[in-house]
Amino acid sequence: MASFDLATPLEAPARPPVRARPRTRRRASSNRRMAGGLLWIVLSAVLLTGVVAINVVVLRLNVRLDRAGRDRVNLRAENALLQAELSSTAASSRIQTLARARGFVPASETTYIDLGRTGR
Repeated sequence: MASFDLATPLEAPARPPVRARPRTRRRASSNRRMAGGLLWIVLSAVLLTGVVAINVVVLRLNVRLDRAGRDRVNLRAENALLQAELSSTAASSRIQTLARARGFVPASETTYIDLGRTGR
């Protein structure tokens, strides 16, 4: 059996020398990443602003549509009231009552009058 001697020092494997990376590459890639992130933030802000603007426009249109609907309902109610008033005003029984009150009498027979031709 082999024995392991703890008294003998073990040599660490040799490390390869560390190469210094140029700082310009790190800065350039860092700047590119930061510029790309900033671009995404600006793009997101513009898109969100557009969505908010569209929502405001739609809300305004809905308010105008609601107001137009209420006006339409009011106008239809007013038209129905005027139609009822016209119907009661044009009723033949009312006209006959007014005619009798002014002294008119019903005609006994139909009569036609010839006015002749008026020419130049």
